[in-house]
Amino acid sequence: MTDVNETINGLLSELRRGTIVISVLSQLSKPQYGYSLVPVLAEKGIPVDPGTLYPLLRRLEKQGLLESKWDTNEARPRKYYLLSPFGRKVYAGLCREWRKLIISMEDIIDDNEGG
Repeated sequence: MTDVNETINGLLSELRRGTIVISVLSQLSKPQYGYSLVPVLAEKGIPVDPGTLYPLLRRLEKQGLLESKWDTNEARPRKYYLLSPFGRKVYAGLCREWRKLIISMEDIIDDNEGG
């Protein structure tokens, strides 16, 4: 027999996976380096493993959503990421779609709970 909590955790993982992109984009209106995003997102309830975050940042940069610059002034060089102008437009569009999705899901859940 399948454990309910185990199943919920698996499905929750899938739900969170879909929110990581918008979560990361939301934090890059100011330059951030990869590891600085980990505690910021965790504090906001979106834990992201660095092994997931770094490939995502590279992918978003390849897609033109992010710009990056190396800061070599510190003892340890860091690559800072920032939303590109294209990324700002995409992020705004994702936020609009996210809000529509929330409304739709609330309706679906409310209908199901009432019936």
